[in-house]
This record gives sequence, C-alpha cells and structure tokens, in this order.
Amino acid sequence: MQSTNGPPIDVQAPPELAPFIDHTLLKPDATAADVERLCEEALRFGFKGVCVNSAFVARAAARLQGSAVLPVSVVGFPLGAMLTDAKARETELAVAAGAREIDVVIALGAVKAGDFASAENDVRAIVRAAGAAPVKVIIETGLLTADEIAASCRASEAAGAAFVKTATGFLGRGATLEDIVLMKRSCSPGMRIKASGGVRTFATARDLLRAGACRLGTSNGVALMADGVAGAGY
Repeated sequence: MQSTNGPPIDVQAPPELAPFIDHTLLKPDATAADVERLCEEALRFGFKGVCVNSAFVARAAARLQGSAVLPVSVVGFPLGAMLTDAKARETELAVAAGAREIDVVIALGAVKAGDFASAENDVRAIVRAAGAAPVKVIIETGLLTADEIAASCRASEAAGAAFVKTATGFLGRGATLEDIVLMKRSCSPGMRIKASGGVRTFATARDLLRAGACRLGTSNGVALMADGVAGAGY
C-alpha cells in the first residue's frame, strides 16, 4: 500500500478506498452524537482516520481506542488566520486529548503576500507542538496561483510537515487532478499528499489517488463505500 509521494495508488472498487479515507465532520453545528456516529462508521468500514474539530478530539479518541482508526484534529480551521501561538497551543491541546494527526491551515495571508518565510515558520511551530503526530498542511489550492501552490508545498515540507493537503472544503473550490499533479511535482518523494474538498464519487476518489494523493478527506465516505453516488460531500 503506497504511503509516500511515489507510484500512484490504483483502486478497482469502492471498498478498496477505505484505508485511504479520513472520515470527516467539521460542520460548526456538529454535535457529540454526530461525532459518535462518525466514529461508528469509521470502525465499521475500516477508514484510516476520523477528522474532527479539536473540541471533539477527546470524544473521538475514546471511542476509537484500541482500534486502528486514527483520531485526527484540525487546527487553525478553516481560515488559517490565527496567531501562530494560538495554533500551536490548539495543537498541543489536541494531541494531549488524543489526536494522532494534525491538519492545520497554512497562514494564507502570508502566502498571498509572498511571505513564505512567515508561512514556513508558522508551520514549523505547529510541527514542533505536534511532537510525534504527523502534520498535514492545508494550503487551500482554490485560493492560490500555481506558483503559490508550489511555494506553499516547499515551505510546508521545509518546516517538517508530513503532508500537504488541498483544501478545507469551506473556501474556494475542492481538489482537482491538476492540483495533485502540481503538488506532487513540487514536493520531494517522501512528502505525502491529501486530497480533500469535493470527493463525492468513486471515480473522483480513484482519479485523485492515481494522480498522486495517498489520503482522501471526505464526509462522503459511507456513500463512497456503497457505490460512489453523490452525497453531502466535504
């Protein structure tokens, strides 16, 4: 099973997607009961992770304890415009609550201003705060030019992130095949890519993996396991 920026992953049927899916619930009105249901679905289908807002990490971690499903927390979500110290502290609290991976939004204002040194330092602080938990950097490709996407990938990798990720699903568009190809070309072979935003069908998920992603962020995982029909999406 390919886990780095190397040969593409090729899946033949919807159930084969499960090990690559972060089952996601990031709506602001999500409830504890919704998170419990999310975890139950992840356990049933064998998804890679459950991705929630930091307020729900402890609940998700408790429900997933003893399983192979990873509790994942977003940080600085969905704007990336928080103080670096605030992002770092949220990261520390999420890891203490049981998060095994951290998905953080890059400092988008710094990126748009061309200040990639500041964006890199912001990510580096999160990586330091996360300790052993891998960090995925959400670069929000729908708001960036090709040059900004490439530079954001390089800055994230230089800061020690384990993944770059396409989108929050809240701003701009979702993942495209062109994004994934560009991100793969902009990173070293050891850097991993997570595609998120608009992953609603098996065909889309399959094509994103073939293009170079190795993780998919979606709230549509259950429908994808069935037959790939369109659902709520992420």
